[in-house]
Amino acid sequence: MALFDLPLDELRAYRPARDEPGDFDAFWKSTLDEAAGHDLAPEFRPHEASLTEVDVYDASFAGWDGHRVSGWLLVPRHAARPMPCVVVYLGYHRGRGAAHDHLLWPASGRAVLVVDTRGQGAADGDHAGATADPSGGANPQSPGFMTRGILSPEHYYYRRVFTDAVRAVDAARGHPAVDPRRVCVSGMSQGGGIATAVAGLRDDVAAALVDVPFLSHFRRALEITNNDPYQEIVRFLKTQRGADAAVFRTLSYVDGRNFAARASCPALYSVALMDQTCPPSTVFASYNAWAHPERSIEVYPWNGHEGGTAEHRSAQLRWLKEAGV
Repeated sequence: MALFDLPLDELRAYRPARDEPGDFDAFWKSTLDEAAGHDLAPEFRPHEASLTEVDVYDASFAGWDGHRVSGWLLVPRHAARPMPCVVVYLGYHRGRGAAHDHLLWPASGRAVLVVDTRGQGAADGDHAGATADPSGGANPQSPGFMTRGILSPEHYYYRRVFTDAVRAVDAARGHPAVDPRRVCVSGMSQGGGIATAVAGLRDDVAAALVDVPFLSHFRRALEITNNDPYQEIVRFLKTQRGADAAVFRTLSYVDGRNFAARASCPALYSVALMDQTCPPSTVFASYNAWAHPERSIEVYPWNGHEGGTAEHRSAQLRWLKEAGV
């Protein structure tokens, strides 16, 4: 692993032209309006996790097309209410795992809603998921999720994922322990890409923690990294010759840069300069497009996709405290 992308001073100024479809806003408004036609029907069933300082709930709500999305809600038992809440979106292939995997935010006096990513969580034994993806695209696909329905934005997998994620904020805001004015979205890798989308699609998010984000500046990523998950798209294009225009059109509706350009909340990003999974230029392309003036980025020069790990968790805790979230 070595430095392979642009020098840091060029990354800080990197603002490539965005490929944004003319109906981007209308597409997502229609998508979310359709989802709003389904009763959110949040459920928070008490779960015995043998934890003495945290109340744990097996959470679910209606996401895309009314499909049930699972998660965990953890509420610190002795914190003042209503309290801030961090909505956490997960990395690629991960599911919600066990409730005790998510104690950082409750230990800081915040509730946390950990949201499954539909269809994922069956490839990592330590992070099992509980949410299916009943919908699927009709086209052939490379193994993984990146090409599921990729020939059409209406059928693309991440349209459903992002809709679930937006609805998760509604579920969190509606819980009586949560202060709806202090809900933060957070995620690493795929989760960071999802958090970016939610911050661009909602105007009531208090803050965003975007950690080494995936799902940004797709064409650049496909051209400079050999790593999955981006390479799933390359393998698809190797066999589905002539599909380039349709694929990149679809991806323009889920590109993190286009959501970042609409973000109305402060953000803390992180980037790792040796990250060959989510290349630094794709991260800075999203960060530099972030519309809200209050934004900062932690740079980890000698790390790969693991990013700043525990040190970055400390940075997030400090940043949220200073932001009053």
